[in-house]
Amino acid sequence: MEDRVCEYTARLQQQECEIQCLSAEVESLGRAPVASARLLELKEENSRLKYRINVLKRSLQEDDVSNDAMTNIVVALQHVFATAITSAFPDLSRPPLAVSPNQQARFGDYQCNSAMAIAQMMKAKGMKTNPREIAEQIVRHLPHNQLIHNTEISGPGFINVFLKKSFVTRAVSSLLMNGVRPPTLRRRKKVVVDFSSPNIAKEMHVGHLRSTIIGESLCRLFEFLGYDVVRLNHVGDWGTQFGMLIAHLQDQFPDYLSVSPPIADLQAFYKESKKRFDEDEDFKKRAYSCVVRLQSKEPNFIRAWTLICDVSRKGDGPLRAEPKRLRQPQSPDH
Repeated sequence: MEDRVCEYTARLQQQECEIQCLSAEVESLGRAPVASARLLELKEENSRLKYRINVLKRSLQEDDVSNDAMTNIVVALQHVFATAITSAFPDLSRPPLAVSPNQQARFGDYQCNSAMAIAQMMKAKGMKTNPREIAEQIVRHLPHNQLIHNTEISGPGFINVFLKKSFVTRAVSSLLMNGVRPPTLRRRKKVVVDFSSPNIAKEMHVGHLRSTIIGESLCRLFEFLGYDVVRLNHVGDWGTQFGMLIAHLQDQFPDYLSVSPPIADLQAFYKESKKRFDEDEDFKKRAYSCVVRLQSKEPNFIRAWTLICDVSRKGDGPLRAEPKRLRQPQSPDH
């Protein structure tokens, strides 16, 4: 049905352009406009197309209200008023649409404030009109719908909207019986959520926890809506930072393979290694060499890596000599 709306709209625009060309041609003849057979035919076809477009838009709006998903009232009312404004002012291109909940119950449930903005748009084109008259035109062209019980025009052109009790009753009853239901997902897409991906060469902190909770909340929302969610939280990289740490570990605790190194503050240990990496060219070369040997899975370097990972996961306390249930990461090219 949406394809037919697009088709009719395209035909309507094409014919309106042809009508303007024919009208300009008639006026250029220097005589009173005489309606040719072609011009009359196009105008008649235009009227039929506008009617069909409005009917199709109304059907789409009613389908949106009556489907199994919960109704977004603001969006549904926007569809209704968009149809009315387009019907009342077909010559306006992209007329403003402003629908929002009413702040005071005595003025209705919702309010459409498009009349004033449309008046300003028409004034800019040299067409002076009263916003209240515009509001009356909009109300007059409101299509049949399942939401609106009554409308009132107040002030300079505010359109107050009162919802039908039957619609509200159905919506509340459905919510109580079925709970919150997401809108219909027209196309199931894949959503990738990138979590905190902490640097395991450093101690974790509350920032990692905060971003992970936010990421998981987003994942659950997307899953509730029906999307295919992929959670990414890369942990266990073994790049340059581990080369620095292993080289520094070898220098500070040469017997780390047999005696548990007393490193209580991994953050401080990391800063020491980073300072040496930035200032000592020989140390930098050894750090890069350690990365290569680690990625080659040499046992002693894997051992150093697991010890550092254990400190990072524990967050405090000395390194344990026998870390358990630690998994080696995949190499960076995987």
